[in-house]
Amino acid sequence: MPRSLRLEYPGAFYHVMARGNRRGAIFEEEADRPLFLKTLGEACGRTGWRVHGWVLMSNHYHLLIETPEANLVAGMQWLQNAYTRRFNTRHRLWGRLFGDRYKAVPVEGAGYYYETLLDYLHLNPVRARLVQPRLEESVLDYPWSSIAGGYALPARLRPPWLAAEEGLGTFGLADTVAGRQHFVERLDRRAAQESAEEAGVPPLEAELDARRSHLRRGWYWGSQAFAARVLQLGEATLKKARHRSTRTSAEARAHGEAEAERLLRGGLAAAGLSAQSLLASKGSDPRKVALARVIWQRTTVSMAWLARHLEMKSAANASQQLRRQKPTIKILPAALREWIILSENVA
Repeated sequence: MPRSLRLEYPGAFYHVMARGNRRGAIFEEEADRPLFLKTLGEACGRTGWRVHGWVLMSNHYHLLIETPEANLVAGMQWLQNAYTRRFNTRHRLWGRLFGDRYKAVPVEGAGYYYETLLDYLHLNPVRARLVQPRLEESVLDYPWSSIAGGYALPARLRPPWLAAEEGLGTFGLADTVAGRQHFVERLDRRAAQESAEEAGVPPLEAELDARRSHLRRGWYWGSQAFAARVLQLGEATLKKARHRSTRTSAEARAHGEAEAERLLRGGLAAAGLSAQSLLASKGSDPRKVALARVIWQRTTVSMAWLARHLEMKSAANASQQLRRQKPTIKILPAALREWIILSENVA
């Protein structure tokens, strides 16, 4: 069966879901969840994403992501690969962590559809009976959602990539103590009034085709007008995809290749590396490895890209050198040390 098309466009909203391989746990210990959120924050820094809601369960997660640029695929590839590597390192494991492809459903990013999806995410622990309203438990009692981890907190304590102010505003609430409290109380009332199985699941309109637009099964979540716009974008994407040479997508240029090339130019100048000296120096040259590490941490380009532009022989060699050489700047030229520090400060 052919893979479903990934629809990417600037300003898109997505309901992203991913499960563990064979439905296994993707969070073995409590420390794994902060690790995932840290990795998600780094992905947002690399891509410009804004996260409007999230919930981490034991063997899956849900995200409501806004992509100001058309870069969902590049960002998700980096996020899941990076978390898998870190998870495996922590637990001394190897192999794939996630199961089938992550699911990314385009969402109409305003009004009813945005609001219902945000509630659906935040009431997931109720449906899983990890929060039980009949025992007077609150959604705030579940620590691994963007309620306890963001919406209930003042702005200074929230992750900078969480768009909580916009989420509150959609419900007509200000980002104040009273507004945040009302947001939580509204969810708790809904959890208490609805059955555990259906908490947060909106009623299905009679004329709506659940195979197309449904929070659990559909390929989009929005109005028919929104679906028509998405279909037009899909047709345009299919036309481009017919030509394999055009598959270098906009997201790779936006926060990936364009940013990587900018960093490469500045780093090479600071390192005193010309095109000729790049060729003459070894792939293990500390200057090359330091530059590769900065670019790898700040963008979504691949190891193959780094190996090609830094003359590091192969993607495998570039990856090996990054693992072998500790990130120290003491042995580097002063100008390169200064450039690395500056690049970290403006990240």
